[in-house]
Amino acid sequence: MDIALCYESVLPNRGGCETYIADLSRRLARDGHRVHLYACRWDASALPTTMHYHRLHVKRGLRFLRPWRFAQACEDALAQADHDVTIGFDKTWGQDVLYPQGGLHAASQAYNRRKFPNAATRWLADLGKLLSPAPWSFARLERKQYLGPNRPKIVVNSRMVQRHFEEFLEIPADSIHVLPSAIDPGRFEPMNRLVLRNQERSDWGVEPSETVGLFVAMNYRLKGLAPLLHSVAKMERGVPFRLAVVGHPKTGRYEQLAAKLGISDRVKFLGFRADPKSAYFGADFLVHPTFYDPCSLVVLEALACGLPVVTTAFNGASELMHPGEDGFVVETPHDHAGIAQAMTRLCDPSFRAAAASKARQTGQSWTFEQHYQGLLRMFQDVAVRRRAA
Repeated sequence: MDIALCYESVLPNRGGCETYIADLSRRLARDGHRVHLYACRWDASALPTTMHYHRLHVKRGLRFLRPWRFAQACEDALAQADHDVTIGFDKTWGQDVLYPQGGLHAASQAYNRRKFPNAATRWLADLGKLLSPAPWSFARLERKQYLGPNRPKIVVNSRMVQRHFEEFLEIPADSIHVLPSAIDPGRFEPMNRLVLRNQERSDWGVEPSETVGLFVAMNYRLKGLAPLLHSVAKMERGVPFRLAVVGHPKTGRYEQLAAKLGISDRVKFLGFRADPKSAYFGADFLVHPTFYDPCSLVVLEALACGLPVVTTAFNGASELMHPGEDGFVVETPHDHAGIAQAMTRLCDPSFRAAAASKARQTGQSWTFEQHYQGLLRMFQDVAVRRRAA
């Protein structure tokens, strides 16, 4: 098949959807499909050598207008092409399939309010949104994407997002296909894993007796780093535990919070890593107390590495877990005591060993190959319908 992928920026070392697109394009290319990328920028070294690139030139300017410009550029470019299937992953329209890896903006905005622990700060945040043109613009764009005259086939990566389409756009759940996200497990199978683990822990200054919880994110605020630090402060001092933080290089405010909470000695800020793989190997479990994640890829990566996971019910990836067996799912990031209790439980070596074994099973039960075959069947169906039309 001739397949076109549309996403503004594909730099896989930033993680998330960009890593997923790289995994998907490599798998499609391996099967002999002709794969096209419509984007403004990309890292060709992380993409298949047979990829066909179509650079879209989009004027910069006001942030809330940029998605409109990119979506229009996609529509114009695709009108001049003849692909079997076209797929968009974010704020675009006109493709055959829309697979919003980031979920609905309307839902994200509603969940984002929960970052603020009290009613007063939430009220101020709501006021700021009312005064900003971006939420209005993105809400209108989503209605154009999903409620226009030529409606796309909608694929979502969790039942949570499926519910959001019903709640925010009144699109019936039975018309939305749920296909959980997946990662290429081949990226996490080096022969020298034990060597990498020992090297990482040595670099972190971690004792062999210490348990390491790993936090990986670029958006520290949305992914719950602040409540996580409060949770670490609630853990008993006698528990040999360290938290390793990987992601955005700017950590000043969080280092200050750790100092204020008296836990600076228990938190290691590792900064940005183009590939966090070795960090997974150096850790004992992942903790991801997010306020909103349609289906977090870092959770899937951790499970593939055999790491138990602590996350929240606001993460669609929690639907793939078995709470109490391969990790824990807490109701909200603000449940500091609940997160602290979960991390403390995973500091017990015997429990953690059993949880790690179950985590590996969970990671293997939903594979990238299963995900890929489901997506491919959908593409084939779309291609048949296009030819019939």
